[in-house]
Amino acid sequence: MTVGGDPAALGQLLRSRRERLVPADVGLTAGWAVAGGPAGGPAGGRRRRASGLRREEVALLANVSVTYYTYLEQGRPVRPSVQVLDALASALRMSAAERRYLHVLAYGPGGAGGTGGTGAAGEAGAAGEAGAAGEAGAAGEAGAAGAAIAGERLDPAVGELVQRLEPFPSLVKGRRWDVLAANPAARELFGDWGAGSSSSSVGPAWPAGERNLVRWMFTSGQAREIYLEWEPEARALLGRFRLAAARHPDDPDVSALIAELLRDSEHVRDWWPRHDVAAIGSGSKKLRHPRLGPMVYTHVVLQVADSPDQTLVTYSPAAPGSGQSTALRRCRRRNDPLVAWRWRRRGASRKRLRRRHVIGEYARPGHEVPRAHSSPVRAR
Repeated sequence: MTVGGDPAALGQLLRSRRERLVPADVGLTAGWAVAGGPAGGPAGGRRRRASGLRREEVALLANVSVTYYTYLEQGRPVRPSVQVLDALASALRMSAAERRYLHVLAYGPGGAGGTGGTGAAGEAGAAGEAGAAGEAGAAGEAGAAGAAIAGERLDPAVGELVQRLEPFPSLVKGRRWDVLAANPAARELFGDWGAGSSSSSVGPAWPAGERNLVRWMFTSGQAREIYLEWEPEARALLGRFRLAAARHPDDPDVSALIAELLRDSEHVRDWWPRHDVAAIGSGSKKLRHPRLGPMVYTHVVLQVADSPDQTLVTYSPAAPGSGQSTALRRCRRRNDPLVAWRWRRRGASRKRLRRRHVIGEYARPGHEVPRAHSSPVRAR
């Protein structure tokens, strides 16, 4: 096993996927074992006791020896080839995200076979080393303006981009899924992830180490109020985080966060041993806005090129023609002091124009200006 792999987790993943399948899923007969005989045959007449697949059946489907597959499930430090991993993934009916996760556990984030991942997140790519180098190089340029959370720094230009996406909720999360930057619309929508009242768009400053998306999802009752479909969203988020965390097996900050989640959340203790993973990508979510009520948002996930472990997420109403986008803009404008000042100035200018127009109608030869219009207050 190459440096950075996790043989124990690899064995747990193989075992969990084997136990989930039934013989009918792979074209085998449920009543009999396969070892020693043809697929679906009696195999010496041993009747099946377990509902999942046997190791012998997985080995047969993947065209590997039973002993070799047993070593893999036991977490022994063997080195499977890319072809063997692909054959096991096919035999166990793994999804694309699970295949990437399998390669990361076998080779580590930068090893052979771990470069097959693509997409916005690049979970299984060789981006770990490049990301570390990019962050180190950008640290001097970022300076004190960059956000420093758990050793991460955010490029100030990325932070400015997040603010320019107002009024659409936007944020940047790091390798531990800490919130590195967020615009006021995102802080209002998600209640600043526990800081102050959910109706406040700014609220008091939350400790940097505490503004974590995974911790907030599983330890805050506020998340259950905002996410209208909390359980499936929480399962998917934990699966995406697990796939991302596999790229940092030796990171003490990531390990500490996982230990904290296992300690504080019953759902994490129940779901984490299942090794469920999910790919990071765009989609839609049903969220409860503090002032606009339930809304369906579409979200887009973008990877920061200079820091591949950092991703930008922006939300927008799913039905642009329904007036929700306009309502969101108006809702955010009321909280913008500059916009409010401009509207007050525009209102004052219109009032002066109306007064001049009224006075001009009566200021003609032979006409006297009524006293009702002589006062600026009454000239409406």
